[in-house]
Amino acid sequence: GRLGILIVRHLKRLERVVLGYLEVCDGPEEEARLGILETLQCTIEHAWPRMPCRLPVLLKALLKMIWDVHTDQGSTPEPVKATLLQRATECLILLDRCSEGQVKVLLEGVYSSCEENRVRECIRKVQENT
Repeated sequence: GRLGILIVRHLKRLERVVLGYLEVCDGPEEEARLGILETLQCTIEHAWPRMPCRLPVLLKALLKMIWDVHTDQGSTPEPVKATLLQRATECLILLDRCSEGQVKVLLEGVYSSCEENRVRECIRKVQENT
């Protein structure tokens, strides 16, 4: 419980940090991004009721990161990319659950206009999750 209260109190700052980290690739091992996705997962789990209002911002950041990871021609090894995409997808699934399916609705448009298989794959996992 205590962690939940702390998280809620620092949500705004945490959100800025999360968004900042999601935007930047930090080398082939992507430790910062992987760590921040884990943090985000915990945050969503603990601050469940506060999440829906942050949905648009978080959704945009996660999708952008998924897109960046997918299109990145850099030195990031395949397993690291796969883990990043998996964690980002898990965050989207959690966000979808705590917003009663809003993420699924918002992702429909993205799915239909996106031609990248790997990105579509992530979105499909969210949409198929019940």
